[in-house]
Formats: sequence, structure tokens, C-alpha cells
Amino acid sequence: MSHYASSGYIEVPRDALKNVLSCQPSSGVVVQGMGPLAVHGEARLGRLLFAHGAGAGQQSPFMRQFVTSLACLGIQVLCIDFPYMQQMQETGKRRPPPPITQTLAQFAEWYALLSSFYSEPLWVGGKSMGGRVATLLASEPSYSRMVPGVVVAGYPFHPTKTPDKLRLDHWSAIACPMLILQGERDPFGTREEVVGYDLPPNAALAWLQDGDHDFKPRRSSGLTQTVLIDEATQVAASFVRAHTQAAEG
Repeated sequence: MSHYASSGYIEVPRDALKNVLSCQPSSGVVVQGMGPLAVHGEARLGRLLFAHGAGAGQQSPFMRQFVTSLACLGIQVLCIDFPYMQQMQETGKRRPPPPITQTLAQFAEWYALLSSFYSEPLWVGGKSMGGRVATLLASEPSYSRMVPGVVVAGYPFHPTKTPDKLRLDHWSAIACPMLILQGERDPFGTREEVVGYDLPPNAALAWLQDGDHDFKPRRSSGLTQTVLIDEATQVAASFVRAHTQAAEG
């Protein structure tokens, strides 16, 4: 039995996915030719396609906590695993992600498919690398008018050992609102570093006190990762709701 089948995912043909999602709004499926898709919650405030980070998939502890909390606040979250992560899950062996352009193409395929199912806008976002991929999609000319907004948990502003190698060149091409939820101690972009960057006005930053890349604070802070994740998702839900209402009216 495959990793996803043992987790309760049901295999469905791509052309049957829309019907499955309409009958079972919260479900876990493996779409033939694409991979696993898990849908969490109901879209009372909005809907978000959310991608995982480089080293852990949608079933990682951070992703489960973040997505569950966001879904409880009225944001329906659609989670995917990229093909390289599917191989990691099936074999139990770690492997690096492919070039970012390949991952972007896979994310774009998911977005094109899923956005065609809903009349409501479909936001994009992700954890770390997944968030970077989401911002790249929003900067693409063919998608810039489709994507209503971006939510990122822990943006990798730069590699940890090369702080001068910024991943911001494409941000100027993003027209929609962006929310970056960032731990103050994130080694991919600390608060001290990021405040010195020239960011576009549509990029909003929300800082998680003493949090690292996974929003884990030091014990001395008196905070916990659960508290910071809950705080982050509350900010995210409010951000999506506010911009969705503004766009509607």
C-alpha cells in the first residue's frame, strides 16, 4: 500500500476531480498524473492553494498545525505535494527539490486546474520554498491577473549562508496583495535584515515574536510554537477576508 493510500487518500481521474470536490469539499485524493491533494475546511472567508517547503511535505507537523488552524478560521486550504516530495514519502529517502522553474510549472498546473472549479478567487501561498513558488506564480504575466493574493509562512529571503543573495527580483512584478508571516529569528531573513530591504508597498509583513523559520520561539520567551502559529493564521485569515471584501465591493 502506498504512503498516500495508507493515509486515506483515494485515487481519482483528473476529469473526475471537480465532481469529487463538489460532493466531498473536505477530502484527500490522489489525482492521476498529478499527485495528492488534501482539502481542509470550508471557504467561509476565502480559499488558498498552499504549497509545502523544500524538506517536508503537507503532512509535516508545521503544515498540519498551520493548515488546521487556518481552516478553523474560515479559509479553505488546498494542499499539494510536489513530485519530488511524493518520491520522498514513498521511499523514505530525502532528496533535494528540482530547479525552482520545474516546481513553478507544477504549481501552475495545479492552479490552472483548481481555479477553473470555483467561481470565487483562489489565493496562493506556501511554507518557505512553497511560498517562494507562490510569489513567482503571482509575478508571471499569464497569472498576475488571476491570482488575488499571496500568503507566505516563512519567506526564504536569502539562503542561510549567503544573506546578500536576495530572492526579491520578481516581487516588483506582483500586483496583488502579499502577506509575509515571518519569525523574528528566521535565518532565511531576520527582522533586522528584512527591515533594511526595499519592499513593494503591496507586501505586508507580520512578525512572530522570537520565532524561527518554523515559528518556534526560545523557551525563555515564554511563548510556544502553537501560540505563534495560531497568531499567524489569525493574521492571515483577517488579511484574506479584508482584501476579498475590498475586491468585491
